[in-house]
Amino acid sequence: MLEEVHIRGLGVIDDAVLELSPGFTVVTGETGAGKTMVVTGLGLLFGGRADPQRVRPGTGRAVVEGRLSVPADGRVADRVVEAGGELDDDILILTRMVSAEGRSRATLGGRSAPVSLLAYLADDLVAVHGQSDQQRLLRTDRQRAALDRYAGAELSATLKSYVATYRRHREIAETLDELTTRARERAQEADVLRFGVEEIAAAELQPGEDAELLAEEGRLAHADALRVGATTAHEALTGDPAADVQADVVGLLAGARASLTAVREHDPALASVADRLDEVSYVLSDAATELASYAESVEADPARLAAIQERRALLTQLSRKYGETTDDILAWAEDATKRLTELEGDDDRIEELRAEEAEVGARLGELATELTRIRTETAERFGTAVTEELTALAMPHARVTVKLTTGDDFGPHGRDDIELLLAPHPSAPPLPLNKGASGGELSRVMLAIEVVFAGADPVPTFVFDEVDAGVGGKAAVEIGRRLARLARRAQVIVVTHLPQVAAFADNHLVVEKSNEGTVTESGVTRLDRGGRTRELSRMLAGLEDSELGRAHAEELLTIAAADRTS
Repeated sequence: MLEEVHIRGLGVIDDAVLELSPGFTVVTGETGAGKTMVVTGLGLLFGGRADPQRVRPGTGRAVVEGRLSVPADGRVADRVVEAGGELDDDILILTRMVSAEGRSRATLGGRSAPVSLLAYLADDLVAVHGQSDQQRLLRTDRQRAALDRYAGAELSATLKSYVATYRRHREIAETLDELTTRARERAQEADVLRFGVEEIAAAELQPGEDAELLAEEGRLAHADALRVGATTAHEALTGDPAADVQADVVGLLAGARASLTAVREHDPALASVADRLDEVSYVLSDAATELASYAESVEADPARLAAIQERRALLTQLSRKYGETTDDILAWAEDATKRLTELEGDDDRIEELRAEEAEVGARLGELATELTRIRTETAERFGTAVTEELTALAMPHARVTVKLTTGDDFGPHGRDDIELLLAPHPSAPPLPLNKGASGGELSRVMLAIEVVFAGADPVPTFVFDEVDAGVGGKAAVEIGRRLARLARRAQVIVVTHLPQVAAFADNHLVVEKSNEGTVTESGVTRLDRGGRTRELSRMLAGLEDSELGRAHAEELLTIAAADRTS
C-alpha cells in the first residue's frame, strides 16, 4: 500500500507531499491545479514512460519518491533483496528521477535499479488507469489470469492438475527429443565402448599383473649376471674349493671367534665383542646358504622371457587407450560396461517414454478441454456482470465480451487465448479495450472490470484518472459507490472533478496552487468534514460558501456515509 508520495519539479508541482491512507482517497482541486500531475507522478514511480517536457522549467529535473508498505515474505520483497535493495520494517522506498534532458534514473530500496524493474514490480503493487498511463488489464496475459481467478475453485483445481501434467509432458518430450536426436552419437559411443570391453576381456588381465611381469622380465633378462653375482658372493663368504689358499670370510671369522673364546671370561667388554661376532657368524652362514640356493635356482629361459616381453607389449598397447596400469584398465572396463548397459537400454526407455507421452498427452487434452469449458462459462458470466456495471456507469449501450480462442498447441495455461472486447454501442463491432473506447470511457470500463474482478485479481492499490469524464448526476453517484466498493478490498486513489464521486471517499485531499502558480507542500491539504463540505460546495456550485451548495454537499456526504455503512 502507498503511504506517501513526494513529488518535486513535475509540471505545476514545485514540491508537494501526499500522505495517503487505506481505503478510498480522492484528490480534487481547481482545473489546472495539478491533480493530473499526481497520477503522472505515480505513473513515473512505477516505471512509466519519462517525458522530459513534464519537468518544471528551471528545476532541471523531476523527482518522485514513494513510500510503500509491502509484506516482508512476499514476491516484491524477494525481488527487492535480489536487486540489492533493502526494506526497513516492511517499508520500501522507490525513487524515480527524470532530467530536463531526458535522462531517467531509479532507485529501489536505496539501490540503483533499472526502470524496467519498477515496471515489473508494478504488476504486484498498483494498477494505474489513465489516458496515458500503464493499464495492466489491457495485457491479455493479465486478462487470462484474472478471468481464471474469477472462475473460482473449480478452475483453480483443474488448472493446477493441468500445469503439473503439462510440465511432465514437456519433460517427456524433451527427454525423447534428446534420446532420438542423439541416437547416432549414442550408437557410436556404444561401438567404441563395446570394442574396448571386448579387447580388454580377450586380454584376460589380472590385477597387478604388469608389476609382476616387469619384475620377472628383469630376472630373466639378467639371469647369468645374477647367478655369477650370487656364486661370487658365496665363494667370498665360504671360500672356493678349487683354490690353493682359503681366504674366506667365514673361515677368518671363525679364527677371530676362537681367539676371543679363550680369554673372554677375563673381561666383560671383550665378551660382548665375542657375542657380536657369534651373531655375525650366524648371519653370514645363513646368507651363504641362501646365496648357494639362489645360484642353483637361477636359470636362463629365453622362451619364457620372450613370452613375458610379448605380454608386456600387449599391456603397453592397452595402457595407451584405457589406463596406465592393469588396475586402471580393468576399472575402465567396469565403467564402460555400466555405460553400455545404459546406452543399450535407451531403446527400451524410448518405447516406455513414447507410451507415457501418449498417455500424458491424452490426459493433457482432457484437462485443456475442461479448462476451455469452464472459461467459456466464466467468460459469459463475466461479460454479463461487466456490462451491467457499465449500464450504471452511464454507458447503457456498451457491451463487454470475452473473446476466447482455442488453439491446437498446448501452453503453460491451456490452449486458450483470452481477450476482453468492448462494443461502446450496438452498431459498433467488438474491439480490444484500448481500441474500442475513448479515454474517459476506458477508465469507466476499467472501473467496471476491476469491480467485477475485485478479490479475483488482487492488487494493493488502484489509481484512476478521468474515470468520471463525461458523466454526471446519478451515473456519477454510481461511480462513487463502485469506487467505494472496490476500496473495501484495496487502496483506491482517484483524481476527480465530480462531487458525487468525492463524497464517497474515506480521505479527501485538495490540491491548490499558490499565488506564483505552483503547488507546494502547503498546497496539498487533507480535509476534515467541514473542509469537505466547502470543497464539495465549490465543486457543485463554484462557490464555497453557497448555502444551497453546502446543503447539497452535506446531503451527498450523508448519503455516501450511509451507503458505506450498509
